[in-house]
Amino acid sequence: MTARRQLRESDVGAVAESRLDAVLDRYDDHATVFVHVGLSDVETAFGCDPYEFLLAKLDEHFESVLVQGFTPSFRHPDVRVYHKEYSVPKYGTFSSLFMEDSDYRTDDATNSIQVRGEYRFDDCDHHDTWSPEGCFGALDRDNVLFLDIGTDWIRAAQIHYLEVLLNVPYVTTAEYEGYIYYDEADHEPVTQRSHEYELAMTWNRAKIRQYLERRGVLDHYDLNGLTLFAFRARDLRHALAPRIEEEPYFLVT
Repeated sequence: MTARRQLRESDVGAVAESRLDAVLDRYDDHATVFVHVGLSDVETAFGCDPYEFLLAKLDEHFESVLVQGFTPSFRHPDVRVYHKEYSVPKYGTFSSLFMEDSDYRTDDATNSIQVRGEYRFDDCDHHDTWSPEGCFGALDRDNVLFLDIGTDWIRAAQIHYLEVLLNVPYVTTAEYEGYIYYDEADHEPVTQRSHEYELAMTWNRAKIRQYLERRGVLDHYDLNGLTLFAFRARDLRHALAPRIEEEPYFLVT
């Protein structure tokens, strides 16, 4: 299936720091934020070390910062090891750099979440990734703010949660057995329940964006070519779930 993504509308130019602050100020009532970041666009916009600059900004505006720490290699039969301290996230330089600055990481062997701050998933089932009792279910219950900075399209692992929750026909759940290491010595067997795509599917991100914007769920900002998207987890479900129930392939066609 051909990828359908929202391409950049213009090249990124220099952006005044105050313009980013003005956007983040709009969400200061949210203590927790889950971020996806495109560091190259941030670097171009602000002409600085993009990781250190953005981490400082997020610390200034939010009490807890969440970043994905996904390690899909655990699914491979020749790997099947997840080390909470050393398993490097696959997706995004920001995620891998964030390992050194996070205070906490969930026990999910395939789709962990890294946390800087006090937000925790103590009452969640970390080994059933997309269940309502799992960590992404907690994000939904708390209606956590998602913020995509410097990305050309919406990035939201929370959509996977909806796919499994609503039992779309192209996704199945699967169990992977391996080992989780908590530190250098403390480890134990683990069975991780996650998801698989039955076919090579790609989200129609342009359509999803337009749909969410029409329903007032998605905020979009263009700071001289630097794109930001903001939405909340439960609001995302309330907007998309009825549409997916009507048309199970809505997200991918």
